[in-house]
Amino acid sequence: MVERVPVLIVGGGPVGLALAGDLGWRGVQSLLVEARSGRVSQPKMDMVGIRTMEFCRRWGITADVEAAGYNRGYIQDCAWVTTLTGYEFGREKFAPPQDEKTPPQSPQHRERCPQNFFDPVLTKFAASTGKSEVRYFTELASFVDHGDYVTATLRNKEDGTEYQVEADFLVGSDGGQSKVREILDVDMSGEGALTYTSNAIFRCDSLEELHTTAPAYRYIFIGPEGTWATLVAINGRDQWRFSLIGDETQHEVTAEEMRAAILRAVGRDFDFEILSMLPWVRRQLVADKYRQGRVFLAGDAAHLTSPTGGFGMNTGVLDAVNLSWKLAASLEGWGGETLLDSYEFEQRPVAIRNVTEAGDNLKRMLGPRVAQPRAEVFHDGSPESDAARREYGDAYTEAMKREWFSIGIHLGYVYEGSPVVSPDGTALPPLTVSSYAPNARPGSRAPHVWLDTDRSILDEFGSDFVLVRFDPRLDAEALVAAAQECRVPLRVVDVDNAEAHELYGAKLVLVRPDGQVVWRGDEPAGNPSTLIRRVTGMLAAAPVG
Repeated sequence: MVERVPVLIVGGGPVGLALAGDLGWRGVQSLLVEARSGRVSQPKMDMVGIRTMEFCRRWGITADVEAAGYNRGYIQDCAWVTTLTGYEFGREKFAPPQDEKTPPQSPQHRERCPQNFFDPVLTKFAASTGKSEVRYFTELASFVDHGDYVTATLRNKEDGTEYQVEADFLVGSDGGQSKVREILDVDMSGEGALTYTSNAIFRCDSLEELHTTAPAYRYIFIGPEGTWATLVAINGRDQWRFSLIGDETQHEVTAEEMRAAILRAVGRDFDFEILSMLPWVRRQLVADKYRQGRVFLAGDAAHLTSPTGGFGMNTGVLDAVNLSWKLAASLEGWGGETLLDSYEFEQRPVAIRNVTEAGDNLKRMLGPRVAQPRAEVFHDGSPESDAARREYGDAYTEAMKREWFSIGIHLGYVYEGSPVVSPDGTALPPLTVSSYAPNARPGSRAPHVWLDTDRSILDEFGSDFVLVRFDPRLDAEALVAAAQECRVPLRVVDVDNAEAHELYGAKLVLVRPDGQVVWRGDEPAGNPSTLIRRVTGMLAAAPVG
């Protein structure tokens, strides 16, 4: 007999696991298949962004993220140096995760949790829903979209046996070399090879005692040839990720070359153990399509980005949350075809913006390759050399601030022009990077306000549509009735909070399950049935009274 599941997810990295978990949290069963063992020896991400942490808060797993294994007492400074025993050009100071304060725009702050820690947290979360099954050493061989369901042929990599699974929907979150994208024959647009880079994870106890600079989470190494390597604390204790940054020329770095490069970066001989090495290509690409029939792309299968900025995985988790509730709505019978189409319409522009910003961050980091520092910055500690280093370091520090401070990327995305958002006629605010002014304009993330000591208004959003009502005298019965008629889950939440009322900008604000505002007004919608049908994709774009 052919196995049947509502959603088949191909790829078990953080995006696939987040999708499986969010679907299960919504009561939707899924099967996730991953070709590898699930063990992460080369973590590709280490920063869980502020919006992703808001989703973790929704799922009830923030404590698991914090306790996953990273040393939350480790300093998070970023420094740019000649070597660890040489000269420091400058640094940006950041508190350890355990001491970082939440910004006023969110109930959470970003968290340092590399993929080897984060994936197990998401796996545990998905399993806790009782709706998600994960099969490792299982790869996708092929699939056929029949129009009303998909048949996938899966292969057990341990014994080579093949079998078929039918699914209402298939989602490819299977990385940059996506088999799903290959079968769909979907192209990607952008820059295919920014740099050929090689990573090494190495172990060294008390590396901090070997160098003359202050401890940091991340070091950028600058030599006479420009920026040539970076070093990142992977667990905040004894494991480090060293990245030897190449150029557009492909070159396979040997273990001997990697060892020599690490010794050069530290500036002295010392004992260390290389645990693993990984060559990879830094790309700036976005898939031309996110959906084809009943098959969708998410995460690295849909967008590939330089890690400069930490946008890749976090953009992918945003894909997962955006897509999850729409698949659930379709499976439950209250989501229209336009709702499924809106996934690409909404998420692809976000990816283009984030991928472009990450590429620009890379150019700033590699700036010394283009405008190499004057030779005297590498000379001894004469007053002239010290002055040259300060001048150069100050300019580099200023250039890098845009990467370090990017709350506007994480929270300020807007689904402008989405067919399932009802605009209110207000102008789109400027899209910013280093700052973020929250607002509840339709298409935007519903802003955070503390309603109580540890209760954010965001805690009301996630499972259903929510009509936030700031004036209890306004009649919401017609909208509730229209939702009930279409079997759309909707709750009315009365909020008596002047700060929230001012920030949300209307007496009535409709927020959809992923936490985005889709409509607002000071009077009940003139045609509530049309409004409900629009925001659930049952019609493309009809005027709302």
